[in-house]
Formats: sequence, C-alpha cells, structure tokens
Amino acid sequence: MEDVLDVYQRFYAENEVLVCMDETSKQHVKETRTPLPIQPGEPERFDYEYERNGVSNLFMLFAPLEGWRHVKVTDRHTKVDWAQLIKELVDEHYPEKEKIILVMDNLNTHKLGSLYEAFVPAEAHRIADRLGIHYTPKHGSWLDMAEIEIGVLTRQCLDRRLPDQETLRRQINAWQNVRNQKAIQVDWRFTTEDARIKLKSLYPSMINLLEY
Repeated sequence: MEDVLDVYQRFYAENEVLVCMDETSKQHVKETRTPLPIQPGEPERFDYEYERNGVSNLFMLFAPLEGWRHVKVTDRHTKVDWAQLIKELVDEHYPEKEKIILVMDNLNTHKLGSLYEAFVPAEAHRIADRLGIHYTPKHGSWLDMAEIEIGVLTRQCLDRRLPDQETLRRQINAWQNVRNQKAIQVDWRFTTEDARIKLKSLYPSMINLLEY
C-alpha cells in the first residue's frame, strides 16, 4: 500500500508519466419492445423485459496528473489483449515518455510475461523496459485511481441499456472526449502518513515482528 501511495506523491520529470489501469465489463441489453417516449411530467419508460446481447470488456487507462483517460473496448480480457493495450500505451499514447509509471491490480493477466506471450522477445523486452510497474495490494483495489474513473464512467455513461458494442464504443468515446477536453484530474489526498494513522490496525506490530 505504501508503495502505491508514495508513487502518487512523488515528483515526475518531463520524460515520465503516471498511468493507472483497471478493467471492467458491460452487459449488452437489447430492448424487446420500443420504449415509451418522454411525456410532460413523465420520463422515458422501458419495458422490464430485455434480450441479452453479449458482454464487452473495458480497459481503462487513466493519467490522473494529466487529466487524460482512454477506454479500450474488447471482446475478451486475455493476456494478449492486455499486452496489446500496453503496447498501445507505450507506442501510441505516450511515445515521447521514456518511463511510464503504471499502477494496476495484481491480476494474473497483468504481468510482464503476458508481453512475451503476445510478442517476440525483443519486442516484449522493449515495451517492458519503458514501464515501472507498481501493484495495488490484495483487497486494495481502491488505491487504483483508474477504479475511481471507472466509477465515474459507470454513473455517467454505462448505467443504462446499451444494445451492442458499436453503441458502447460510440457512447464511451463521446464521454471520454468531453472529460479529456476539460482535463479532469483526481485530487488524491490520502498519503502514507494518513495510512499509518487511519489504517494502523492493518500494520503488523513491532512485538509480532520481534517474535520472528
């Protein structure tokens, strides 16, 4: 935990950038009956019945200090899908940065080994060399600022019926374009010092350490 909190407080040089990454999914739902349009004094109404139309995976990349985010919609969330996302992060989104400090959870697909499954060794090594990875602790995904941005995305964009992946991409692109134009950042204030006070019970005591 302290490692991630220190990453959020450190100074970043011109050739570095902090990026947080997380993922979620969205169930596609098609209407079986035409919704009733908005009427004076009444909202648009939907039938309770619907048709399931597959699930899409959403990768969230969020640079909290830059006010930049990018959501990639995919059919799956395999090691190869993650590796391709990271290659795009390095080569397309931040090609000018020598080092990308990447914060994410410790999912089995979120490993440097995934790069070697997707690309030849020389290419995998080139991509990995641009990264400085910091994992959130187990049960500590709330430390990942990309999770915060996913929460905003869910409330503002995904909390409704979206029939297919094309519609999902179109709506997400419109949402992220508005937020990127405004360069909306996260004002993160929880520090290592705060953690040592407020989460004191999670730290091992010196007595327990001396017993080993």
